[in-house]
Amino acid sequence: MNSADRALYLLKTRGALTAQALAAELGLTSMGARKQLQALEEKGLAETETQAQGVGRPVQLWRLSERGHGRFPDRHSDLTLQLLEQVRAVFGEAGLERLIQRREEQSEADYLRAMSGAEGLPQRLDALARIRSQEGYMAELQPDGAGWLLLENHCPICAAARQCQGLCRSELALFERVLGPAAAVERVEHALADGGRRCVYRIVPLPD
Repeated sequence: MNSADRALYLLKTRGALTAQALAAELGLTSMGARKQLQALEEKGLAETETQAQGVGRPVQLWRLSERGHGRFPDRHSDLTLQLLEQVRAVFGEAGLERLIQRREEQSEADYLRAMSGAEGLPQRLDALARIRSQEGYMAELQPDGAGWLLLENHCPICAAARQCQGLCRSELALFERVLGPAAAVERVEHALADGGRRCVYRIVPLPD
């Protein structure tokens, strides 16, 4: 992966960054990182924003543009949108909900099979993050006090989820079921709400 691709990846997974922060991640000088960012901006892949941070000069942050987000694949989005439209037209909302439920049931079976042998909540979460990454969600797990955060830095079904909000609701229910009664799951960031760039779930262990 070259420096430009690594810069794109970091802006996708870390969100808006200063040139200095990106330089530290890439092992470049601040000037070198700024040149990378400017090159991405010229291609329409990145853009800047100015953010006030208390006393002193505002900070210049770099983030992915809409075109930059488009560099990360959306799995067969055109076909998916067409199929969803046709299901809704032919079978109505009830038929669409049934389709979502069937997808959820199949995903639950697949996830539980992939998690077989994982003992304890931490191991199950590691397996879940790995599965989601394999599906294109660029997932990572981070400790968060007594629990964890599951960060999904890319939504490969974003176009479909915009058209059918039930897909997002279904995924939260899916996580609750595959993690079982040992955990409480809450979505604390939503890629489709308030201009969010990713989905984040907080998972807290529950007493036996």
